[in-house]
Amino acid sequence: MTIEERAEQGAVYKRSCNCCQAALLALKDQTGLTEEQLMQLGSGFGSGMGNMEGTCGALVGAGMAAGFKLNEKSTTRYTRQISENFQKRCGAVLCREIKGRDSGVILCSCEDCVRNAVRAYGDILGIE
Repeated sequence: MTIEERAEQGAVYKRSCNCCQAALLALKDQTGLTEEQLMQLGSGFGSGMGNMEGTCGALVGAGMAAGFKLNEKSTTRYTRQISENFQKRCGAVLCREIKGRDSGVILCSCEDCVRNAVRAYGDILGIE
């Protein structure tokens, strides 16, 4: 499956779960975990940790997947790069900024956040 196919699958998953869970499910084969485990792992990270104040859940999910893929080898460097790539695509990394809570300007839909998090993961980890 290509990274673009994964991105689209993530957007489909978003219809029935939060952004973090959707990104994790789209990258399931990168983690070695079951769908049930990924749903549990990502359950607390939707809506910027439940109040729109935190990092976008989709981006958190991509970072979690990187941790599993890299087995803690330089994960921080890669997650920083994933975050920078995501910010270029979405215009921000904080949920409240992406959703325009203060500005009234929505920068990216949740489905596109999931797509962009998966794409950023693919760009940085070299998955096409």
